[in-house]
Amino acid sequence: MADSPGSEKTKRSSLMDNLLGLLRVRIKRGVNLAVRDVRSSDPYVVVKLDKQKLKTRVIKKDVNPEWNEDLTLSITDPSTPIRLTVYDHDTFSKDDKMGNAEVDIRPYIEALKVDLDGIPNGTTIARVQPCRTNCLSEESAITLVDGKVVQDICLRLRNVECGEVEIQLQWIELPGSKGLL
Repeated sequence: MADSPGSEKTKRSSLMDNLLGLLRVRIKRGVNLAVRDVRSSDPYVVVKLDKQKLKTRVIKKDVNPEWNEDLTLSITDPSTPIRLTVYDHDTFSKDDKMGNAEVDIRPYIEALKVDLDGIPNGTTIARVQPCRTNCLSEESAITLVDGKVVQDICLRLRNVECGEVEIQLQWIELPGSKGLL
């Protein structure tokens, strides 16, 4: 039996009821990634959040790749960390893992709730320090840039001998979503 036209609208509105907004994750670049082929690697990044899975393009023969790619995730629960895994693309065998990292977006979400009226462009709203419980390789600043709150993050990859990935978070308000407040 086919669904009535109204039931599709109900499914969509219940998704919007739980949706806080969208998070643009810009995968900027990799730094000193592990060598997995003869002298280099063909890296790409997979970003996972709940059931969402997005990936960048493969950069051939480069352990310092520049992706500068935007991946957009739907956020329903800010306490769920974003998981990044770097892989080496192989043509004839299974792709090799080149490390992984997790990003806790709660400090960023809290910074979005700050009243920004009258705050000058370039102002640092918050800072997140590296510690044992996060993958930050250096302090991460949450800054107001052109009226938008952005967080630049440098992640040290785990489960690998070397490598970092630089990313940037930026919130996208979505009309009809639950929002953050």
